[in-house]
Amino acid sequence: MSKNTRPLAIRMHADDNVAIIANDGGLPAGTVMPEGPAAGITLRDKVPQGHKVALKDIAAGAAVLRYNVPVGFAREAIAAGSWVHERLLDIPPARELQGLPMATQPAPAWTPLDGHTFEGYVNADGSVGTRNLLAITTTVQCVAGVVKIAVERIERELLPLYPNVGGVVGLEHSYGCGVAIDAPGAEIPIRTLRHISLNPNFGGEVMVVSLGCEKLQPSRLLPPGSFPIHDARDQDQGPDLVCLQDDAHVGFMSMIDDIVQRAKPHLERLNARQRQTVPASALVVGVQCGGSDAFSGVTANPAVGYMADLVVRAGGTVMFSENTEVRDAVEQLTSRAATPAVAEDVVRELGWYDQYLDRGRVDRTANTTPGNKAGGLSNIAEKAMGSIIKSGSGAIASVLAPGDKLKADQKGLVFAATPASDFICGTLQLAAGMNMHVFTTGRGTPYGLQACPVVKVATRSDLARRWHDLMDFNAGQIADGAMTIEEAGWALFRMLLETASGKRTWAEHWKLHNALVLFNPAPIT
Repeated sequence: MSKNTRPLAIRMHADDNVAIIANDGGLPAGTVMPEGPAAGITLRDKVPQGHKVALKDIAAGAAVLRYNVPVGFAREAIAAGSWVHERLLDIPPARELQGLPMATQPAPAWTPLDGHTFEGYVNADGSVGTRNLLAITTTVQCVAGVVKIAVERIERELLPLYPNVGGVVGLEHSYGCGVAIDAPGAEIPIRTLRHISLNPNFGGEVMVVSLGCEKLQPSRLLPPGSFPIHDARDQDQGPDLVCLQDDAHVGFMSMIDDIVQRAKPHLERLNARQRQTVPASALVVGVQCGGSDAFSGVTANPAVGYMADLVVRAGGTVMFSENTEVRDAVEQLTSRAATPAVAEDVVRELGWYDQYLDRGRVDRTANTTPGNKAGGLSNIAEKAMGSIIKSGSGAIASVLAPGDKLKADQKGLVFAATPASDFICGTLQLAAGMNMHVFTTGRGTPYGLQACPVVKVATRSDLARRWHDLMDFNAGQIADGAMTIEEAGWALFRMLLETASGKRTWAEHWKLHNALVLFNPAPIT
């Protein structure tokens, strides 16, 4: 927040009986609130930044309202001016997945947003990349060390010869062997790896490194017909494959040499590509939040939601995800579905995930982390209300199961059902085909994806100042009064177009990225 001492509280709805304290460092007990929804109230406790203060007396058992939604029930009487924290609240029960409003909310009557473009790489299948990268796909974790060394050599020796290629990505993961590969759920990590290999930012180039003896054989990872064909002679050969156990490899360096040599034709084809002007409808944007705090639902996520509406109005695609972070707002999803069939798809995916959590004996209260609570979020019910705002206000056009890939005709707002874990969600959104990623954070996290630009949005000005070389946009300006949600949404939309055209994000500058983190509900053998 801005460096001032004037006490400030923010209320999300006129009927809320709590507000959050906005000042850096919070406010001490005895502070008299001079204005706003808490005007005239004296704080009975020290209230940390982002935490809730009672605006009126709340009886034991009564609902604590934020966003005009019960985010808890008071375990004891709470006096006006008190700090309202998680230890004082019982979490509301989860909404049942029956009797929900199904496609009842009319779609917004939007005017199409025309005339916005970016400079991207057009692929043979009609998809558009925002980056021009060589990906080396792996079938099993055993080859990760070899691929890492090969990638370093390609970057050092070959990339300077191909200046139009933005980088080399080794798709490392911990899958491929030692798993029950035919068990229920095993298809999820397999199709995730397959579809990431075909991400638009990889330009249709498919290069695979295999060990040879693994359960996940290359023919199963990328069966015929699942990958681009550059030459008719490739029809019967499958993807460009390096198998480390082949007799031709004599010693470690011959493996590295083979991978490096086989990369050259891929690099040549990628280097021949040039950016060209494409409409904003070619954007496929994944939105996600991590290290959330109470300001996530006040500043960053509402701004991203406004940006999401602009992308959809421009004909593009926006994916929102995080099952456990939307589960408590399921009625908002089913009511916003474009059709009853889409609403049923939402129920199916969230019901499947409920069963998955039940099998692991994990309930929904496990989602809210110590950092979330330190940032003012008492429980998952409160977190969900702030999380779902980043999906905007559009009708939900379709639903994707984990690991599924968007079809060419799937445009608009899409619910991509994924776990809430940051890197698992990002991995699955990559598999779905995103070419841009927007990530909001309040507590801060050095998150990044090597295969896709990540625009990092800070919820608070204090975080944006402290992490000045990790955050790309400061949504804390909204709480500071320097910017409206609408202005921030437009600024993010313009930043998306600039980044899609080649402007680097801080995550790219520092080469912040993770290995793929796969969602694997199948048992280990």
